[in-house]
Amino acid sequence: MSIKEKEEEIVDEFAIYSDWMEKYEYIIELGKDLPLIDEKYKVEEKLIKGCQSQVWLHAEKEGDVMKFTADSDAIITKGIIALLIRVLNNESPADVAKADLAFLQEIGLQEHLSPTRANGLVSMVKKMKMEAIQNA
Repeated sequence: MSIKEKEEEIVDEFAIYSDWMEKYEYIIELGKDLPLIDEKYKVEEKLIKGCQSQVWLHAEKEGDVMKFTADSDAIITKGIIALLIRVLNNESPADVAKADLAFLQEIGLQEHLSPTRANGLVSMVKKMKMEAIQNA
């Protein structure tokens, strides 16, 4: 499944919910299925700078694709990084680096986050793309 197809799937899933309280609950549920980072990667160097909460991201290239794992100390943030991983995991570094992630706008995520969480989202995207570029 391409990045675009994964994004469309998420947009369709979010369309099911009528209000943002339900969408937040869904994001929290997604966080529970997050492929958790190995404890040995929960170190300062793996923290994403610019996030209000602590978010650790580990990225590595396996074969021709990127593999991401993460964790956060905040349930909403954990769900947000889970969404990003769902879209970008198992994709080539080049595809990750050039992904526009339009689904974030389509589902209205940024406009429904506090300014600090919205900044954290931008930091997560930048970090994942930087990891892909470094592994290209």
